[in-house]
Amino acid sequence: MDLTVYKKYKNLVSSFALSAALITPAATMAGEVTLKSADGTVNLVGEFIEFTDNNYVIRTGLGDLRISASRVSCAGADCPDFGSTDADITIAGSDAIGTGVMPLLMSGYGASLGAEATQTATGVDGQFITEMVGDEGFGDPMGSYLVSSTSSGDAFRTLLDRTSQVGMSARRITPDEARALRADGAGNMVSTDSEHIIAVDSLVVITHPNNPVKSITLEQLRDIYNGSITNWSEVGGENAAITLVDRAVDSGTREVFMNGVYGDQAPAPLADTIVAADNNQMAAQVNADETAIGFVGYAFQRGASALSLVNDCGLTMIPDAFSARTEEYALQRLMYLYTRDDTADEATMDFIHYAESSAADEVIAKAGFIDLGIDRREQALDGDRARALLNPNVDAYEGGFMREMLSQMVDYDRLSTTFRFRTGSQNLDQRGVLNLERLADFLETQPEGTKILFVGFTDDVGAFDSNRSLSQSRAEQVRAELQNVAGDRLTNIEMATAGYGEIAPSACNTSENERQINRRVEVWIEAANG
Repeated sequence: MDLTVYKKYKNLVSSFALSAALITPAATMAGEVTLKSADGTVNLVGEFIEFTDNNYVIRTGLGDLRISASRVSCAGADCPDFGSTDADITIAGSDAIGTGVMPLLMSGYGASLGAEATQTATGVDGQFITEMVGDEGFGDPMGSYLVSSTSSGDAFRTLLDRTSQVGMSARRITPDEARALRADGAGNMVSTDSEHIIAVDSLVVITHPNNPVKSITLEQLRDIYNGSITNWSEVGGENAAITLVDRAVDSGTREVFMNGVYGDQAPAPLADTIVAADNNQMAAQVNADETAIGFVGYAFQRGASALSLVNDCGLTMIPDAFSARTEEYALQRLMYLYTRDDTADEATMDFIHYAESSAADEVIAKAGFIDLGIDRREQALDGDRARALLNPNVDAYEGGFMREMLSQMVDYDRLSTTFRFRTGSQNLDQRGVLNLERLADFLETQPEGTKILFVGFTDDVGAFDSNRSLSQSRAEQVRAELQNVAGDRLTNIEMATAGYGEIAPSACNTSENERQINRRVEVWIEAANG
């Protein structure tokens, strides 16, 4: 065997703790199978020998390999048939969550219970079962969880026909899906009792690391993907034709990308576009071609250069976790778990509460997604926001409030926790309700005397003074709701409020979605040198 090929496979195998051993083959040899990992880093072909101790054993040019079924799925007519699988709780839906998050989330949940969590493949592609046994495997069974990874649509179909207790979705439930479930007795599917946010997944526009272009406007990005811009020199780069890498039209990732860039006017892929099958193939294609551009999930950049995006009113959006957590980055989606009010029992909801809690943040981050933890960032005086507040081309009245805000920024960092309200409502949205408890937990750990400022903002619809009054009242409302949630836990924290109306938008004000981003309450914390 060629030495280079041998080293490549040796490293691939060892990275997944695969052990080559002298294993006696079964009496009857089966045919060829393919073992694939969810992240695309393992793709091994060999002769199936047996399935034992939750491991596939296959015969390859390297010898007999034993591969954990929790790491790979088996494809091929000769994969073992495990028959029907029964479980206490069935979880179905999005493959992005099912294969990308659930294996680690189940392991983390088991650890939180002091249980041993054993994951076993069922023989169905994208499906595995986890058995929980108490006292780290020495106690009584604590439940079994069957995870089936297909599509977000299946999350709601299986909840509707009651074949699952938890639906996984990489998009929010549609009004039609919610109405159908409500008519079936499932309850209000967008209430905090049924809709559970566990993570954020940003889509990152990527280029080859050697490409000198490091930021791009949304208008330029639209023109690249509709074929109006075809050369990197047109966006400040080298004189080289742009190689477009896209996803199939039915890809959920492509849908999020196109909606963020074009709204509902997404173009079809151009004839000379390279179509990647998944995130890993997209990243590999871009990393192999200095003229390529593509887009991948946050976890799949794999060394490619991530471009900052400049929106249509000149605001720069940085593709990082902070911007995703504030919901101010254009290309992102939330990852949801859904339950029915009428069928979610105590065991189901115990797992849900773990998945949306800070205890799960580490495993969600390890899976490559953005958890809902709280970041802290300095409000730099040389940043876009500070420069906008120094704009000399505003009238003196509004300019006075802009300078007042700037003078406060000097003394405060911003937390990623950002509160928004349901459209046309005085109530916080689902994410905001979740943020209250997380913020209370965070502030409880801060030193005595820490100063917090709740700062309200609005869109630009309406009179300036009215918007400023509304933003102030929203900030006061969030402070009151936090104090109600925290009780006497935050007596060591000094809290104040401010409202600046339409000053310092985080998005343009040209669409309802953008205006919704601007209707927010930020949380500022006194800087260490404040």
